[in-house]
Amino acid sequence: MSSNSKNRIDRCFEELRARDEKALIEFVTAGDPDLETTEKLVLEMFERGADIVELGVPFSDPIAEGKTIQRASLRSLKNGTTLDKIFVTVKNLREKTDKPLLLMMYINTIFRYGTEKFFTKCEELGIDGVIVPDLPFEERDEIAEPADRHGVYPINLVAPTSAERVSMIAAESKGFLYVVSSLGVTGARTKITTDFDALLAPLKDGENVPYCIGFGISSPELAASMASHADGVIVGSALVNIIADKDEGSVGAAGEFTAALKRAI
Repeated sequence: MSSNSKNRIDRCFEELRARDEKALIEFVTAGDPDLETTEKLVLEMFERGADIVELGVPFSDPIAEGKTIQRASLRSLKNGTTLDKIFVTVKNLREKTDKPLLLMMYINTIFRYGTEKFFTKCEELGIDGVIVPDLPFEERDEIAEPADRHGVYPINLVAPTSAERVSMIAAESKGFLYVVSSLGVTGARTKITTDFDALLAPLKDGENVPYCIGFGISSPELAASMASHADGVIVGSALVNIIADKDEGSVGAAGEFTAALKRAI
């Protein structure tokens, strides 16, 4: 992407704002159960209302993840999924959709691949952002420069414990701010008790990037409740569970769930 063309994430939020809609961001583990299914899932989710999709790059020790995504990661690795194969899937997807695609991955995978080579490839294939949950905000310079040069947004995360740092992190963010709903690892929850009014108060002046709440959103009801505090919601484990349960019918089931989430928010 050339430096003067807009990142798809920015375009997406501008269009949503114009329609007064909240963003639905969804996560799937690439290669679970296989990359052909991943491709079908992503297209189906976009078709049924997802605005942005995160592809999880499987990692053997995903520390931020709960059991659901850990198991999906291991299933994917067992199938021989690699970053290069995921890039082929992204290339295929880009022939069929121009909606924003992100990679969610651990910093070691980027380092092992080669940071410059990785971001060059992201730009070439149309990856709009990366989420690196084990890269602390203070160490963001590890990837900031090559990411910026290639027009890829590193997405920053804030946790319920980051209240006094929310403004500072938001000011340094591009694309959107990923607000972690609860302490602990990912995984579907039945309720979320964080005081978002207090946590997100510094962002209410409208000068910041959009902010979306993720981690633990397991139902359309919970999605609606979280969307009332933010510009959008991020749903991962609940979808990964559906994909694991449904096997052959996972694409249709993920589509139904996506449509129900989008209606709710």
